[in-house]
Amino acid sequence: MEKAALGTDVVELMDALGLPAAVLAGYDWGGRAACVAAAAWPERVHGLVSVNGYLIQDIAASMRPLPPRLEAGFWYFFYFLTDRGRAGLAADPRGVAEVIWRRNSPEWSFTDAELDLVARSFANPDYADVVIHSYRHRLGAAEGAPRYAELERALAGQPAIPVPAITLDGGADGNFPATDGTAAATHFTGPREHRIVPGAGHNLPRERPEAFVRAVLDVGTV
Repeated sequence: MEKAALGTDVVELMDALGLPAAVLAGYDWGGRAACVAAAAWPERVHGLVSVNGYLIQDIAASMRPLPPRLEAGFWYFFYFLTDRGRAGLAADPRGVAEVIWRRNSPEWSFTDAELDLVARSFANPDYADVVIHSYRHRLGAAEGAPRYAELERALAGQPAIPVPAITLDGGADGNFPATDGTAAATHFTGPREHRIVPGAGHNLPRERPEAFVRAVLDVGTV
């Protein structure tokens, strides 16, 4: 599941729903899909809310090392590069998710019932293949689908996002530590506001829904 596919899926869903344009908001894969759509089809996007800022992956730079304290949080990226990692995900996707959730959102006291509800989606027979391809593709270890080749080439240039945007960082994100947003500023050429949400971990929409919804309502006024 390469980034071009995620963005294309969003636009094709909008087409199916008869939506000429919309505000797009998300985090992680959903935030990436929204960023891709906003960069490639800005005429379809009234505004963007993205957790952790600019999420269009730079595959060419994917093997550039990060500080060790950050690399530790990405253990599963490299686990999924191996056959052992694929087998582990296929055998116990809920267990893998729980470890990642607890590491990425250390202040979120989610319940077993909440995780069980999400884990229903892991029963999809394509789940492991989709997840493994995503992580391998983003590290340059898997080819993309030919239908997305042209868009992938465009995204490799790290295109700017020209639509109004609000970017959010969780103050307790165990994966992406909160920043002042300036590092990604050049990727946003439209009006943009950056907010830090205290106490929120990586799953900011679930942990602090009021802050996420407020950003969606505000993005048209930035």
